[in-house]
This record gives sequence, structure tokens and C-alpha cells, in this order.
Amino acid sequence: MTPRVRRPSWLVVLGVALVAASAVLYYVHYLIFRDSHHIFLYLVGDVAFLPVEVLIVTLILHRLLTARERRSRLQKLNMVIGAFHSEVGNHLLSRIAAADPDVAGISGDLIVGAGWTEDDYRRTARVLGARTYRVDIAQVDLAALRGSLLERRDFLLRLLENPNLLEHESFTDLLRAVFHLTEELEQRADLGALPDTDRAHLASDIARAYSLLAREWLAYMKHLRDHYPYLFSLAMRTNPFDPNASPVVT
Repeated sequence: MTPRVRRPSWLVVLGVALVAASAVLYYVHYLIFRDSHHIFLYLVGDVAFLPVEVLIVTLILHRLLTARERRSRLQKLNMVIGAFHSEVGNHLLSRIAAADPDVAGISGDLIVGAGWTEDDYRRTARVLGARTYRVDIAQVDLAALRGSLLERRDFLLRLLENPNLLEHESFTDLLRAVFHLTEELEQRADLGALPDTDRAHLASDIARAYSLLAREWLAYMKHLRDHYPYLFSLAMRTNPFDPNASPVVT
């Protein structure tokens, strides 16, 4: 069997072609002007400037363009995150927070207001990050929770298939936690006849999703405040941690 000859990559061919073209142009220059001193003078000058050019193009311009592209990508990603909160997140957070025996102790810190500053968001983020999330499983209607999540399962699957979400690790972790909870509930035929050990296991899965969801909700509220005031107004009026929340403007 004749061994297969590996062809050079197009980058190698392009590099060789460019170097050859440069050599030909320099030779033409010499044939016309017969001034090798001039050729080598500018050649050395161009080579000496090359590191500075690499610095400007690669390290500065490239980083600026990459940062701009990343901001644009994150802006589009936040649209996906907003769809998640509208379709799944807020409803799920309201349902789970109602079964949190300790929610009264932090609900006052989570009534996000239009006058909140960066320090307010950072302080609340520290509160959410430091607390231990518990769920009283007896206060959770598991059948209703399962039905709600299964209705939105296709939507969650489409979100998981979005490759851009890989750049947002915390939100990806949230999606995995919610999807895992959905699978756990789906696998149980009779949610009303579970042993205490299994109910404790489900409580742990719900608490995991709860902790991730609460922190992502706060980050999304800040995003709305910074970029979409009209959406932020509705989000404040439908705050899942506010027992008196109402979409009606009074």
C-alpha cells in the first residue's frame, strides 16, 4: 500500500508564497534602482519595528476587539437568561422560597429597589452566597413542582444545547441543577408515598437549585437595572421574595 503523502497546510503554503512575493519585489526594486543599501536600510528598519507592531496589533487591538466581541456575546446571552427567568426561574424561585423556613430573615434584604447602588447589590450577593439554603419538603407540592418542570422540559433542553452558555459557568450550573431536579422528580411514580430518606434527598436537590437560582436572579436584576429600566420595573413588582409583590402599578 502506497503511503499517503501529507500535504502542507494552507497556512504554510500562504507563508511561503508571501515570503517569495516579498523576495521578488525586493529583487525588482534592486533591478530598477540598483541600490542595495537602501533596500537593506528599510528592511532592517521594518524588522526592528516588527515587535512593536506585534505588541500593538496582537496585545492591544486584539484584546480590545475580543473584549468588545465578548460584551456583545454576553449581551445576547443575557437575552437567553432573561427568557429562562420569565419561563422558569421566577416561578420556580417563588415556589421554593415559599418553603424556605428561613426566608423571612433575608426577605427584607431582597426587596430590590430602583435606588439600589452597586454596594447594595454586592452586599446582597454576599448575603446570598454565605447563607445555608434549607427547604421544608413538607411545604413543597412535589407533584405540582414536577408537572411545572416537565411542562418546561423542552425549553430547558434547548437552553442546554446553546453553546454560548458554556461561557457563563454559574448559569450553566443552575441549568444542570434544575434539569437534574426535573429528572429526579420524573423518575418517581408516587411522590406522595416516599420514605423520609428519599424526601430528604429531594430536599437537598431542591436546595441546590434554590441556592444557584437566588444568586442568578440577583445578578439578572442588576443587569436589568443597568440596561433595561422598563423590564427592571416589572421585575421589581414581581419579586419572588416579596410576599406583597403585585404587577399592578399603584
